Amino acid sequence: MKNKLQTLKRSIGAAAAVGVLSMQQAYAALAPEVSGAMTDAKADVVELGGLALILIVAAAAFKYMRRAL
Repeated sequence: MKNKLQTLKRSIGAAAAVGVLSMQQAYAALAPEVSGAMTDAKADVVELGGLALILIVAAAAFKYMRRAL
């Protein structure tokens, strides 16, 4: 029984190692056009997020000013 348990542990460990190795091979280099497009999209998302944050802060400030009057 103990021998079967050790064999099972080794099999699970080997399967996990094969899974990890296969995932590492899945990463491939992207084309420069794709990297550039992702960088541009990131800049657009950051800008849009900043504008949304400014709108939220302005709305909260307006709400507090109306409450104070």
